[in-house]
Amino acid sequence: MMLNQTMVFLILGMIIPIAVETFPGKRKLSDLHEQEIKLRLKQLNKPAIKSIHSPDGDIIDCVWIYDQPAFDHPLFKNHTIQMRPKSNSIRDKTGGNKTYIIHQLWRTKGECPENTIPIRRTTRDDLIRSGSIKNYGRKSPPPTIYHTDGVQTEEVHEHTCVYVDYGQFHGSKSRISIWKPNVLRTREFSLAQTWVVNGDWDTGLNTLESGWQILHALYGDKNPRLFAYWTGDTYQETGCYNLDCPGFVQVSRHISLGAAFNAFSTYNGEQYDFLLTIEKDQETGLWWLKFETYLIGYWPSFIVPKLAVSARKIVWGGEIVYYTRGQGTHTLTQMGSGHFAEKGFRKAAYFNSLEYIDTSNYPITPSPQHLEATVTRPECYNLMVGSSQRWGTYFFYGGPGRNPQCP
Repeated sequence: MMLNQTMVFLILGMIIPIAVETFPGKRKLSDLHEQEIKLRLKQLNKPAIKSIHSPDGDIIDCVWIYDQPAFDHPLFKNHTIQMRPKSNSIRDKTGGNKTYIIHQLWRTKGECPENTIPIRRTTRDDLIRSGSIKNYGRKSPPPTIYHTDGVQTEEVHEHTCVYVDYGQFHGSKSRISIWKPNVLRTREFSLAQTWVVNGDWDTGLNTLESGWQILHALYGDKNPRLFAYWTGDTYQETGCYNLDCPGFVQVSRHISLGAAFNAFSTYNGEQYDFLLTIEKDQETGLWWLKFETYLIGYWPSFIVPKLAVSARKIVWGGEIVYYTRGQGTHTLTQMGSGHFAEKGFRKAAYFNSLEYIDTSNYPITPSPQHLEATVTRPECYNLMVGSSQRWGTYFFYGGPGRNPQCP
């Protein structure tokens, strides 16, 4: 069945915060609410062998690897963690020469011991700010229209993406530049990521997603952070960010999903990027996530059954979300660097070294002519695709949001 491009992109990256109800004078309900928060925090935060206080205020808990959230899932009951892929194709790829190393802020204060994994601790403030105790860390399906105070509020998504479609793919590789765009309001976000997709939004979209994002509603600040996401049913009942639900199995003690980076690019200044790989292991069917040379962990195929054989679509690009009431103005939330693609290197955000991985687990560079594009509002955010010997196939993308051409 042909995938509806517009609808797929409208549901990628959605979050619907659910208002926490408060009733003045109703002490019983307030106590119940506090009890729910405590129970949820106990469920989310596993016992720590060691805790590291990051300079940005995060607490990173070093958790025994078999105590991680994945093992709360009944299908993981007898699961043996795979520490490395069996296929050499993933293991041996280093992604070119680098003169600097991107890390995460928490690493400046220590490291996790062997046989543990670093998990960002969820706080009471995180739960309250997100608006939903039960669905914390999850995206939600459409519709994304709210009615408050008699006024209709719509959640609007803008994208600048390139993709390959209607194929059989075993993964994706790209270098993604890191920026800190301005994100106007708490519930708005800005991100750069890759999507590995199969299925469709009607019968059940399966996606594996990773990149960087700024999302105050989830993390409590506006720092760019490494993230991962998955869904097996169009964001209906399955999937979550990072390790906020059972599903992703982490093996690395060096990388914490949801943690902030130690550096980001600046306009006309230093440029920072990272190599991100999502690749299916031929022998085990596990989808591995790799950051630079670090194997972070994997998604088993049984949580994304439509990706058990291969992906049908690979997407790279940027996305923002904002909320509009009636015929309001466009948001000032930025995408990428906050500057349009034509500004070029050191000024615009980029993806380079784009590759998709075929069913033989061989990386293939798509030519610019073979990439499709989705640009929802080119007057607000745009992209430019190119190729070079040094960067392979690449694209610049982004924009400021509201401007004279994007009122």
